[in-house]
Amino acid sequence: MKTVTTPVQIRFADVDKLGHVNNAIYLSYIEIARMDFFKELGGKIDWSKKGVIVGRIEINYKIPVLITDVIAVKTWCTRIGNKSFDLSYSIVKTNGGIEAEVVNAISVLVCYDYELKKSVEMPEEWRQWLIS
Repeated sequence: MKTVTTPVQIRFADVDKLGHVNNAIYLSYIEIARMDFFKELGGKIDWSKKGVIVGRIEINYKIPVLITDVIAVKTWCTRIGNKSFDLSYSIVKTNGGIEAEVVNAISVLVCYDYELKKSVEMPEEWRQWLIS
């Protein structure tokens, strides 16, 4: 399955008094990566009609990130169901050419019809794109 890598710029506001990226900020980094992942679909999603909603996110913190670190989020699909699918994320920092995973996460995304206001079966073209 395809992996999309999204570089993320750490902002001053992301850092707490101890000089670490605050743990709540990682949700924003994951959201940025998720939208970058969906950009690969191009015009195949009409977000005003059908899209996805977040059902659940689980985050595992491994190593602190400092404001001077260079980070990126790798995103890929790890499960496809009838009405939902999982995206996995690995946030990595690279220092001196060495990459280290700092956070890993998984989100359950539910296919949703915004006009009907209910979950729906995954469109076949989304399924095919996710497995390609």
